[in-house]
Amino acid sequence: MMKNRITKTLAILAAVSVTAAGFAGCSNRSDASKASKDLSGTITMAGSTSMEKLANAFAEAFNEKYPNVTITPEFTGSSAGLEALEAGTVQIGNASRALSEDEKAAGIVENIVAIDGIAVIVDLENDVTELTSEELAKVYTGEVTNWSELGGADEQIVVIGREAASGTRSAFEELLNIEDQCRYAQELDSTGAVLAKVASTPGAIGYVSLDVLDDTVNAVKLNGVEATEENIASGSYALSRPFVMATMGEISEQEDLVQEFFAYVKSEEGQEVIRQIDLILPE
Repeated sequence: MMKNRITKTLAILAAVSVTAAGFAGCSNRSDASKASKDLSGTITMAGSTSMEKLANAFAEAFNEKYPNVTITPEFTGSSAGLEALEAGTVQIGNASRALSEDEKAAGIVENIVAIDGIAVIVDLENDVTELTSEELAKVYTGEVTNWSELGGADEQIVVIGREAASGTRSAFEELLNIEDQCRYAQELDSTGAVLAKVASTPGAIGYVSLDVLDDTVNAVKLNGVEATEENIASGSYALSRPFVMATMGEISEQEDLVQEFFAYVKSEEGQEVIRQIDLILPE
């Protein structure tokens, strides 16, 4: 009789324990679901056209996780994005370059989310496959004007670049130490426009973000090193730059929604978004 009572009591306790665990599991799932539904609002960002693919990928992925949150990226150029951030018209300023000391002094914080390489491109008919940094600098400053001077055909070099406010241009010129010395045949307002122009123009040379490279152009080696993710990560490729999602003040000082966005960027899910568009994770 006593044995039966003990067995029955143990069975009841086990059932209570399983039920409690079940409620706890349901509660956790419910809390997670509730948090997802409760997070709502709009995050505004503006800046680098080179970061368009990254910004759009984050906007889509974050919205999928938090359906009531909208991210509205605008692609106005790095400097314009940082100016909008400082003016308070956006919450995040995207810049495809390091911040200047003046920008940092104004209270803008440099949050590096990825590393990108700048590929030097020529049209498919160009025989030149490799340049040194010195040769590239001379091309862009107008000291070298014909491909025959670089081992190529007797053909005028058409120097294509970005507009003055571009983070890609700023990084490119700074890395080659040719700021304000370049002689451009054309200055275009987006990475895609540079890619298309070089692809369709005999003798053209340009520079674009590594992640937009396709088979419409050839990427030349620089100092004998190819523009690849591995070479950029190792530091052996000369033209690399940070992708920055800047904030006014530290991330911890931002409103909750923006803090949640940066937490997502740093999470494994966010890091996978970066990998999927062939950018390099910062250390």
